[in-house]
Amino acid sequence: MAEVVLAAEVGRPVGSRAVRRLRREGKIPGVIYGHGTDPLPIAVVARELRVALNGEAGANQLLSLDTGSETFLTLARDMQRHPVAQTVTHVDFIIVRRDEVIAADVPVILVGEALEVHHGDGLVDQQLFTLSINAVPAAIPTSLEVDVSGLTIGAAIRVSDVALPSGVTTDVDPEAAIAIGQPPRVVSAEGEGEGVEGEGEGAGGEASGGGETSEAASEEG
Repeated sequence: MAEVVLAAEVGRPVGSRAVRRLRREGKIPGVIYGHGTDPLPIAVVARELRVALNGEAGANQLLSLDTGSETFLTLARDMQRHPVAQTVTHVDFIIVRRDEVIAADVPVILVGEALEVHHGDGLVDQQLFTLSINAVPAAIPTSLEVDVSGLTIGAAIRVSDVALPSGVTTDVDPEAAIAIGQPPRVVSAEGEGEGVEGEGEGAGGEASGGGETSEAASEEG
């Protein structure tokens, strides 16, 4: 995975007023830390960071932050967002090394068509949407595709069934289900309707019998 180079402005002022001014200027405050480096407050251009993280690698995009005097290979982690607008308001950039194994969450994408499930009016129920994996930064996959074409009703595709790329491992329980072939749902409203209809017939029968008794009494009278 190739890294994206971003200019990192060091020496940014701290404090809520200064942070608001940075955001008005189209910048996002952040801090670089890790591997024994003292936390370094920085600011990056919001649009450039957004473009970098909206690429194929998503949040696992390697970011090379250039401060002018040093360059840090990082991953964006712990992104804080505005509670309403959901825009990024602060980012922690963790320093990584090219030869170290790190943890990352990778999206799980289901591919193929589960014909037996669909023909049986069932549905494919996805249980895991991301998988936690371990790999060196360059080996982190952008996503993991899981083929569900052979899935049947009542069966499941588990973590152990996924062929991970070379150099990638996971600590997730191998028996954890990724996708399950669920049977058709029973529509209870039909049963309830039948029950109501039966009750109506019974009530009608009792009413009919009562009518006959009344007529007989009238004839006797």
